[in-house]
Amino acid sequence: MRAYWACQLVGWGLYTVTQFCATVFFEKVPWIRALVEATLLNGIGLILSHRLRAYLLRHDWSALGVWRLAPRIVAASALSALPLALIAPLTSTGYLQSSEVIRELGPGIPPVLFPLIRAVHQWTNWAALFVMWLIIYFVMQSARRRRDAELRQSELARVLQQAELRLLKSQLNPHFLFNALNTVRSLIPENPRAAQAAVTHFANTLRYALNAGQQEMVPLAKELEIVKDYMEIESLRFEDRLSVAYHVSDEAAAVPIPTMLLQTLVENAIKHGIADLPRGGRVTIEGAVGNGMLELQVVNPRRAAATKGEGTGLRNSAERLRLIFGTRASIALDLSQPETAVARIHLPVAR
Repeated sequence: MRAYWACQLVGWGLYTVTQFCATVFFEKVPWIRALVEATLLNGIGLILSHRLRAYLLRHDWSALGVWRLAPRIVAASALSALPLALIAPLTSTGYLQSSEVIRELGPGIPPVLFPLIRAVHQWTNWAALFVMWLIIYFVMQSARRRRDAELRQSELARVLQQAELRLLKSQLNPHFLFNALNTVRSLIPENPRAAQAAVTHFANTLRYALNAGQQEMVPLAKELEIVKDYMEIESLRFEDRLSVAYHVSDEAAAVPIPTMLLQTLVENAIKHGIADLPRGGRVTIEGAVGNGMLELQVVNPRRAAATKGEGTGLRNSAERLRLIFGTRASIALDLSQPETAVARIHLPVAR
């Protein structure tokens, strides 16, 4: 509404100044009289245009197509210009302008027709002005509707994206918690003391998983903390069959990543790598920043005969990266080496 009134006042104000200057410099009308008449006429024009706008809104003309709108614009302009067509000839500006038209038509015109000619002339001028006003109004309305539609579409996409991300995370958390809880359960009959330690680490993982529903991104350092708790639980279960190496730079540790992203890769390394090997092996977690990208890598041994591709966790993670970063991020599982699996993540670093 504020923008509408700003446009109204600026538009009619400029037209008032134009009429005033033309009347004073070309028609040689005293400036006080010219100012009063121009302000009066254009003040009436502003009021009429405002009432016309209320009618347009009430009957929703903005929803009409061009071919249905065009004749309505002409009719509305002619009707709105009628009061000004009757008043303008009574002013010095309107009278002098119409007199010039009468002189151009020739001396053969009966004087009795002069008032009619003046009214028709002014009616035509003011109707043309209202046609211009309506065209500008509908063009601005169309631009505003297009912008609002784009904003609504953007907001809808954002809401859908958030809903999809929440769904993906809701699929991750139960899977992650089940694995950790299953590990604790398996330790109870075999090693109760180790099970007690595992419960402490499990409490940390549970707290993190619950908070993950409220945070989309966390620093890699924070994600590493939960990974270390999880690996402590798994180390109690696998004992000397599992070792872990961390090679993460300080710069990489400060980079935000999607919650549970690294945790998912580590779970896959345990489930599809260490758990299938009688001798176990080492899981290596590497993180570095280069060329504006964070490069994360989880390396684990695997059975040479295993040919499993990307599972649900990796597909889930790939979809989350797509929703958050678009094509700028990627995740891939490299099984080119017969006894080694390498999960790689590349995502942009915010500056």
